[in-house]
Amino acid sequence: MNFQELTQKITALAAAKGGLGSSIKFATDAGSILIGADGSVSNADDAADCTIGVSLKDLQGLMSGDLNPMTAFMFGKLKITGDMGIAMKLKDLF
Repeated sequence: MNFQELTQKITALAAAKGGLGSSIKFATDAGSILIGADGSVSNADDAADCTIGVSLKDLQGLMSGDLNPMTAFMFGKLKITGDMGIAMKLKDLF
């Protein structure tokens, strides 16, 4: 799955669930995916309440369930800046 396909998948998930009440940005090696507080999704590199630095490959693994989020965090595959509590809300989205 390439960056654009992953953006489309996140857009569909966010549209189905609505907003999380906070903005979350995935900063990948291929670009940024920003989920707005209202559930809108863009590739803007704007500020977010929580930013998750992750490779595109590892983000795909997280979304498919092949990569455990806690394991990824413990091994440094995820770098979280901002409010970590917001990152915990992602389980509601995925």
